[in-house]
Amino acid sequence: MIGVTGSGGKLGKATVARLRADGHDVMGFDLAGPPGAGFTRVNLTDFGQTLDAFLSVTARHHGLDALVHLAAIPVNGLVPDAATFHNNVTVSFNALFAAHRAGIRTIVLASSITAMGFPFDEAPPALPVDETYTRATNTYGLGKVAEEAMAAQLVTWAHGTSITALRFTNVVAEDEYATFERAEDPGYRRDLLGSWVDARDGARAIALALAAAQPGFEVYNVAAPESGSRIPSRRLAADWFPGTPVADDLGEYESLMSTRKIRERLGFVAAHDWR
Repeated sequence: MIGVTGSGGKLGKATVARLRADGHDVMGFDLAGPPGAGFTRVNLTDFGQTLDAFLSVTARHHGLDALVHLAAIPVNGLVPDAATFHNNVTVSFNALFAAHRAGIRTIVLASSITAMGFPFDEAPPALPVDETYTRATNTYGLGKVAEEAMAAQLVTWAHGTSITALRFTNVVAEDEYATFERAEDPGYRRDLLGSWVDARDGARAIALALAAAQPGFEVYNVAAPESGSRIPSRRLAADWFPGTPVADDLGEYESLMSTRKIRERLGFVAAHDWR
């Protein structure tokens, strides 16, 4: 049984669908969701509820083998900035620590491009930006940096624990492709390094991370390997970040948010392309 927090969100719904299609039993946890055996309403800001839900739920499940933690206030601005940080870090601590107490040793955690410089008002050290660069510029991103730091420590508290943090860029649902009408605009997705990922491909990255889980903590960027722009990536890099070093082997339309690590280690290749 795999638990998915934030199962009612854009990425959560795609993840539940993907894992079930792969043959897994899945239990969704969120404040709202479809009635039935595959969902339980949980207030994840309450540690007692979180731990209880992970241990078992009568008529739902008798324990979890793995956890996918996606629940969060998704962006700054929906609530005051401090509330974004307090909610998200509390929810992630509750989920990670409850998993530890419940004996769940395989965890995939949603991190974000906001943990690596978004919206990139200051140039990153090199392009494409890889997982070695960490910088928060708002309270949502600061929360993700804190969550990654917590995970890196908690993973050592029980032998054999695996926690994988996936730094997602802007997740696009299959009915949201109209936004790419702006793909010829030189400023389009500049704050995202031109990056994007289809929700179904984001779910595939989660499935791959679960399948490849090894003891320890690991971070991967998750984006489509090619950008959301019709402008070649080397030209975008020169326009957006003049003077910033660019990889000699950068592909013509390669995302400036690097996906090389997840492609090489987990075999992640996006199946959906806005083009």
